[in-house]
Amino acid sequence: MTAHIFHLIAHTHWDREWYLPRAAFHARLVPMLDDVIERLHADAAFRSFLLDGQTVIVEDYLRARPERETDVKTLVKSGRLQVGPWYVLADELIPSGESLIRNLLLGAADAERLGVGARLDVLYSPDAFGHPGALPSLGRDFGIKFGVLWRGLGGGAGGAGGAPGQERDLYRWSGPDGRDLLLWHLPPDGYEIGAALPGAGARLPEVWPRVRAALVERAAGKHVPVFIGADHHAPHPGLVRLRDVLADLEPTSSFRISRLDEFFLAVEGTTARPVAGELRWSYGYTWTLQGVHATRAPLKRRHGDVELWLERMAEPLAALARRAHDRRPLLESAWRTLVRTQFHDTIAGCTVDEVSAAAERRLVEVAAYAGEITRGALHDLAGHDPDAARERTEAAAPTLLLWNPAARARGGVTVADVTFFRRDVLVGPPGDRAPRIGPGYRPFALASRDGRALPVQVLAQRVAQERIDATRHYPDQDEVDQVRIAFRAPPVPGLGLTALTAGPPVPSPRGEDARVRGRSLENRFIEVALEPTGAVTLVDRRRGERYAGLLRLEDGGDAGDAYTYCPPVRERVTRSRGPITVRRLAAGPLVAALEARWAVTRGIDARLLVQLYADSPLVRCTLEIDNRKLSHRLRARLPTGLAGAAAVAGAAFGAVERPAVTVDPAAYPRETPVRTAPAHRFVTAARGGRGLAVLAPAFFEYEWTPHGDLLITLLRAVGDLSRGDLSTRPGHAAWPAAIPGAQCLGRSRIELALAPVSAADVDRGDTVPELWEDAFLPLKGMWLRDASALALVPVDITLEGTGLVLSAVKPAQVGSPMVLRCYNATGRKAAGAWRFGEGVKTAHRVRADEREALALVLEQRGRTVRFVAEPHQIVTILVT
Repeated sequence: MTAHIFHLIAHTHWDREWYLPRAAFHARLVPMLDDVIERLHADAAFRSFLLDGQTVIVEDYLRARPERETDVKTLVKSGRLQVGPWYVLADELIPSGESLIRNLLLGAADAERLGVGARLDVLYSPDAFGHPGALPSLGRDFGIKFGVLWRGLGGGAGGAGGAPGQERDLYRWSGPDGRDLLLWHLPPDGYEIGAALPGAGARLPEVWPRVRAALVERAAGKHVPVFIGADHHAPHPGLVRLRDVLADLEPTSSFRISRLDEFFLAVEGTTARPVAGELRWSYGYTWTLQGVHATRAPLKRRHGDVELWLERMAEPLAALARRAHDRRPLLESAWRTLVRTQFHDTIAGCTVDEVSAAAERRLVEVAAYAGEITRGALHDLAGHDPDAARERTEAAAPTLLLWNPAARARGGVTVADVTFFRRDVLVGPPGDRAPRIGPGYRPFALASRDGRALPVQVLAQRVAQERIDATRHYPDQDEVDQVRIAFRAPPVPGLGLTALTAGPPVPSPRGEDARVRGRSLENRFIEVALEPTGAVTLVDRRRGERYAGLLRLEDGGDAGDAYTYCPPVRERVTRSRGPITVRRLAAGPLVAALEARWAVTRGIDARLLVQLYADSPLVRCTLEIDNRKLSHRLRARLPTGLAGAAAVAGAAFGAVERPAVTVDPAAYPRETPVRTAPAHRFVTAARGGRGLAVLAPAFFEYEWTPHGDLLITLLRAVGDLSRGDLSTRPGHAAWPAAIPGAQCLGRSRIELALAPVSAADVDRGDTVPELWEDAFLPLKGMWLRDASALALVPVDITLEGTGLVLSAVKPAQVGSPMVLRCYNATGRKAAGAWRFGEGVKTAHRVRADEREALALVLEQRGRTVRFVAEPHQIVTILVT
């Protein structure tokens, strides 16, 4: 028998919430960690315990046991209690790339508070449902060069050995930018392979050889880790004795109780197989469970909306308004709350209904944080003081603030909500107070700061309630006319503001307009028509291409569970046939809109709102689904006419090209590979001048077929956490429980946008992300009905460079700098520059963890900072 060195790694895998709500697992966590601390203090031979790679466990524990903080810090500083690097073991494919960075930043900050240099420098991900290709790059951007994962690698029909080239346990996993991690791949039984060893007793001579064989047959060298632990497991008191008994059973080998980082230091020089890109295929090796990407789709969409608001509105505005108020504590509270919702089971939707309901409540909290940060920062940047406005006696000048969340100048057709006073709403005993009365809405136009009149198109009007808050006064509650308007905004600088005031109405000039013709919308770029089935036909006037049958809804059964899609035995897909009723909502000239309503099938009704702006090739679509049907999957089909092409889907810090999945299910008896895949913000397919981009605010699931059809999953309605009788995955993936909330009954709202594109647009790298920004991060308006004498802070920050995509603008973790982050979306080196309207004092290139600063040269008195982005590289710059 060959001699090996076995590293016994004591650990627990701790799901904060899953088949029980968080409070139940918290009540179990406290005595478990009490036991760990006592055992580590009492027995020096029990050398270390791995706390699952996430610091939130310590946070949860100390919330209940604050008196044990000194004990925890002592054990963390000595390396005996291993914490981090993550704050939460999140799903890695559903949250945005920036969320993954915030997760690592929070984990680093927590570890630093527990003990300088105490973070576990291993990118530990034992249970996520697949891994993005950018993860090795993120690890290296946090000073981490090792990793552990399970699902997503080792695919193929080759049994335990995995696919050809994936028969070993050590890999060099490369990210798109070429940087890599030394990766240890967990065996098919995952992180619990050695859980039964300490308690095996007299059966150990029978149990150990099976465990040993599963590990040694894949070992790339003589060092082999043996994970001792499992879900919610306390440390076994027999660990030290296990080491000694195993040494007696196998005297030619060595057995150590080790830390995870000690194992990696021992194998750092071992030859490892290369692997690159995203890891989503472990069929034939272990369950991959990619069906989670559509489970509880409304929760995922709500999460994506809130994530986008926090990431691309509240956080940048907080950074820009940093001189007035430091909102970083509020941002941290918001991010911690959001990232806790990204725990892999929670955001994946494979939890009981109580957990999903708690996640929804957390998202409400994050939205409230984001809303208050956005409002306060915009007030600071505009020089608007609500208290002073309340105390002024002179008449207010209602003003529409416009903020540009993109790092490029933008103007053009913009939609905003404005309000007009009708009457006071008195709260409390009225006494002798008499409510004020106002005229409400009257026709008006907007005026730019240079006095140019901007005609408005009224899109909708309703009576509503509005409350104006101030810190030194009670809220002012009013009944108002709320009016949604469209207008042509003047150019607004990158990340900058402008203010428009209300004035007398002016007629709209004739020009290149958006128009309605029967059931069609058109502008100079495209024509869109509603088909009798509820689908859409799009004609690209610039390239002469036509796309028919877009967004046709189709519904089929789903006999699966929260983890796995499974078609019924007698599968029948029903395609929407209409008839539809159509109503014109806006006739132009700036915005043209049509509404269609129809019954998709029994128990499913649909409403589709289609909008076309005068100056844009985007078709803005809002689908509202009223679902009263159980156990089914509703999707929207978009034929592109691009059979044989590959689809390009947005991913963390870039995009990934994926061909259609065509497999023989019989070759994968353990789990049928899914044809669906995750996407962030867009999925495109193009060949030459023909191509289509489908855009969404955040995460969604799609399928790309060999015939060139895109299918977007709208709902996947199931009622079981786990079933053991699925043809697509025999065996239970979790403890069985009824989850009626996952049937997604009621109304769901799905926002999408369509745009014709070319292969050159997709290859350029930044064209599709800019279309996405225009669709879901347009100019944002804030109506200040009580504004007076505003003094706008001049902001002008522009990102230049072909293929470069803005990722983040945020306050630095420490000190006064602002973080500007972009990434190169192409495989070509890119020359980039940040340009500033007002010069910056210093600029440093740093890692994503905002460390290892390298000073950059300032040009034009600090107005230009140049840099080079290598292919697919993430570039983070600190400026003061």
